[in-house]
Amino acid sequence: MSLFSLFKKKKSYLGIDIGTASIKVVELTAGPDNVPQLVTYGRAEESTDFTKADSEQDIERITATIKEICRQIKTTATTTVSALPSFTVFSSVISLPTMSPKELAAAVKLEARKFVPLPVEQMILDWKILSDVAAQPTEETKNIRVLLTAAPQNVVNRYLEIFKRTGLDLLSLETEAFALERSLVGGGNEIVMIVDIGAVSTDISVIERGIPVLSRSIDVGGFTITKAISQALDIDLKRAEQFKRDIGLVNNENSHGGILKTIENTISPIINEIKYTFNLYQSQSPRGLDKIILTGGSSFLPGLPGYLSDIFQLKVYVGDPWARLKYPLEMKPILDEIGPQFASAIGLAMRELL
Repeated sequence: MSLFSLFKKKKSYLGIDIGTASIKVVELTAGPDNVPQLVTYGRAEESTDFTKADSEQDIERITATIKEICRQIKTTATTTVSALPSFTVFSSVISLPTMSPKELAAAVKLEARKFVPLPVEQMILDWKILSDVAAQPTEETKNIRVLLTAAPQNVVNRYLEIFKRTGLDLLSLETEAFALERSLVGGGNEIVMIVDIGAVSTDISVIERGIPVLSRSIDVGGFTITKAISQALDIDLKRAEQFKRDIGLVNNENSHGGILKTIENTISPIINEIKYTFNLYQSQSPRGLDKIILTGGSSFLPGLPGYLSDIFQLKVYVGDPWARLKYPLEMKPILDEIGPQFASAIGLAMRELL
């Protein structure tokens, strides 16, 4: 568990990211110049597969871990924002004729039945008219674009129960894509793809004027790469992890050809998913992507930004979620090292401070 405490302010918020392999907590406060300031942060390794973690023991274990992180890093805020895992949330941008709010609610529910793989009655639906993304309806079309999201009721209930037991006030439960946009993009007119490479999965989101208009997930992550190296070289996971971190995709005279090839083969599904998302977005929009931002614990794979940049002919870099925050400059080396792991938690805590 990592911990660090900085400022003590009255108006502050917690961002709590319950990931599949760890739980991250960030506390931010409102600075005098309206720039969020870092108060404290912490992280604990904890397996939290929300597609399966529904037993009393699982809920109590996750609750206890959150409480322990908050205790050790000495959080003072109780108001919390958290996010549902991207792979549990279904989202789509739909086009509908202009209509009254009551008619829109009925139309959205009808459209949800077309793409949600579960009965709509078991889902919580939410939607947002993308007036700041789409062009205004013309006399010919009279259409509007609507961002439709749907989350399983049972997953939402698990989150509500966990935060009820922590004693924290859960202000909002949103999708990770919005949190990542907030910490890594911060609005603007660029079309950005965020590739969040976690321990066991990779989430891909296209951000258009601050709105995640397209999101996809694939079950390939950092541990997948480590396991592949371990099997290919017949070595233990600890040594395989070190090889991954030391060599990655850097191709030079000191590179191990077998490791390089293994990593390329293992991440090929991620490359294919990025290509698919890229093509899907371009089929819906006349404008292409401007850049790709990498985040997540495995985004620091050596050589990955250049590797992707060569494939997609775009600017690719690891995002800095601390860039829009104030913190002691002497902490920059440490924060830079852990930044990709905390991007979602930071974006969640920023929600009420921007």
